[in-house]
Amino acid sequence: MNKNIKSDVEEKTKRRSVQSNKNTFYHKPEVIFISTFPPKVCGIATYCQDLIQSLKLQFRESFSITTCPMETEDEHYQYEADPAYRLNTSDAISYLELADKINKNNRIQLVMLQHEFGFFNETQDGLLLFLQNLQKDLIITFHTVLPKPDPELKEKVKEISRFVKSIIVMTGISADILTNDYDISSDKIKVIPHGTHLLPFIDKISLKKKYGLKDKKVLSTFGLLGAGKNIETTLEALPEIVSQNPDVMFLIIGKTHPGIIKYEGEKYRDFLQDTIKRLHLEKHTYFINQYLPLNELLDYLQLTNIYLFTSKDRNQAVSGTFSYAISCGCPIISTPIPHALEVLNEDLGIIIDFEAPEQLAAAVNTLLKNETAQEKLRSNSLEKMAPTAWENSSISHALLFQQYNKDKMILHYTFPIINLSHIKNMTTDFGMIQFSKINKPDINSGYTLDDNARALIVACRHYEVSRDESDLSLISTYLNVIRFCQQPDGSFLNYVNQDKKFAQQNYETNLEDSNGRAIWALGYLLSIKAILPQLFSDEAESIIEKSLPSIDKIHSTRAMAFIIKGLHYQNSENNIPLLKKLANRLVKMYQHEKHKDWHWFESYLTYGNSVLPEALLCAWITTQDEMYKQVANESFKFLLSKTFSKGGIKVISNKGWLQKETINSPEPIGGEQPIDVAYTILTLSTFYKVFKDEKYLQMMRNAFSWFLGKNHLHQIIYNPATGGCYDGLEEKNINLNQGAESTVSYLMARLCFPK
Repeated sequence: MNKNIKSDVEEKTKRRSVQSNKNTFYHKPEVIFISTFPPKVCGIATYCQDLIQSLKLQFRESFSITTCPMETEDEHYQYEADPAYRLNTSDAISYLELADKINKNNRIQLVMLQHEFGFFNETQDGLLLFLQNLQKDLIITFHTVLPKPDPELKEKVKEISRFVKSIIVMTGISADILTNDYDISSDKIKVIPHGTHLLPFIDKISLKKKYGLKDKKVLSTFGLLGAGKNIETTLEALPEIVSQNPDVMFLIIGKTHPGIIKYEGEKYRDFLQDTIKRLHLEKHTYFINQYLPLNELLDYLQLTNIYLFTSKDRNQAVSGTFSYAISCGCPIISTPIPHALEVLNEDLGIIIDFEAPEQLAAAVNTLLKNETAQEKLRSNSLEKMAPTAWENSSISHALLFQQYNKDKMILHYTFPIINLSHIKNMTTDFGMIQFSKINKPDINSGYTLDDNARALIVACRHYEVSRDESDLSLISTYLNVIRFCQQPDGSFLNYVNQDKKFAQQNYETNLEDSNGRAIWALGYLLSIKAILPQLFSDEAESIIEKSLPSIDKIHSTRAMAFIIKGLHYQNSENNIPLLKKLANRLVKMYQHEKHKDWHWFESYLTYGNSVLPEALLCAWITTQDEMYKQVANESFKFLLSKTFSKGGIKVISNKGWLQKETINSPEPIGGEQPIDVAYTILTLSTFYKVFKDEKYLQMMRNAFSWFLGKNHLHQIIYNPATGGCYDGLEEKNINLNQGAESTVSYLMARLCFPK
């Protein structure tokens, strides 16, 4: 996107933002969360803090969030911000006062209540009084769902359900229990799994060294300590484990539960320490008696070889500690609580019986001697848990909020900051690696001209808006790849293996599109030559000049479009005849295929479609030939009619291209690629510059939200933890690999918008 487009978009977005800010204070709906919160040491407090933080990051323009801490008479916590609401769960009057205060606040549209039976034991009917007097829509999250309830418990839960719009549970098993054991309608139940943290790839070896665990095989467990954790099962298993793995270290991470400290002191911890002495395990166990900061806790989990979950609570519906561990890619050995039974299978972990040290020892020894199995479990765990990332959890919550506030709550997906971390991780001293396994660069996949050409555009565009000096090194690297791939006749090869040699694939594949992308990238570099070192522009001019004889022979539709864009950006009078020659070929193709229901250049819509109308619009900008503008406008309007709806963008699926003869057939679900969404955004930005039509700017934002969760799975495609972009949106899952094409495509799209 050139400077004029950038300034147009920035100015329009700025005006919209100013207007939005004027109205926000008065009109943005408010959601109040009633829960425990840090600094209270409580799993639900941490859960709610993580959820609210994610909601604020992703939907800050959509609604505001207010918190109402729950405290007993004996609790008095200092919070980061002094809350306007508090609930004293020991005082029935406090429940009535809170309901009245919420009712009187017209900004509050929705109440979110985190429920655990123990929270409400100090007053007999306090919660019921609150529910009876609250006049706002209420959603309740049940953190515990007990099976086979007695009549009194069943009636209590059913009574609660009568006052709420929706009940959130975290497992399908809990949902089934509510339906079958409590006779609650499934229509009222929403399953939103416990959130998990997305993390960048960090090498276990370096982490172990950082924490003094070099050369150790690390087993770990964490959480607030109490007898229910049943950590003695692991201790009883350790002698057998140590006999085969003398380098094992078992980490017991976490403080004793404050409620247990209050009544029992450190009785359970003392019992564990006595067991360690009895079994002579002092050199193989280590207590971390702290409530660790999140980043440090996640470090410990990422360096863990096997995570052990040995709870003996048969009815524990869900475990935040379990979720944290699996999101860190830990292979898990667990007792069969409902959460574990729902998540784990033979490809994700191992289930053992309650209080079964012999089974635990056998399972640990089997895994420790098989590093391949550990790595497979890690990879499978990350894939399994990606949909439960806090970002996706917050999308599910926001959609539920909107369901009860359709007239007052419009979801605006907040754009993430621009982050080049993954593109830099994928770039060696030679160039950008083609593929990654999850977010770990796969050097065995080698390099392509395609990826490095697109990466050059990203680096140039980022330097244009940031003047970040480190971009110059990236620009030099990617430019060198293009020079490396150019052959003596001026054409380009595309595939380079890890040894920096041209792969056989070059001689088995049509390379015209790759040649076109190279010219596009070189032209874009030349469009900002005024701010770049002259050696870059001299090099780009030289490569283009050498390529001209081979360019003239290209007839691939998209290759011609890429070249037109590159020559347009180059802005050289000498090359305008070639630009017109290629543009005329596209026009003739369009005229040949066009009929009343089909306004396109080919008899099908495949990949990268939007580059064709954009190229002709670029040709019009350069030449002022009205024919180019007319065809660009007609064809893009047709394409948008096939890819946009009220629900957002849905690009043409690679599972079944859209054929001229079957235009009215049902479209396949899935098979959507980031590159197609990105190219659409690039084209919309060019059309916005030319036609000054507000709808194009709105469609740009709408299309970009596809990366942020506005798609048929309601899951993020962009990974904010790594700066990478997932490789595709399928029918039922996201392809979690974060390769070069998807990441640079995302960044191309993101750089179309102001910071």
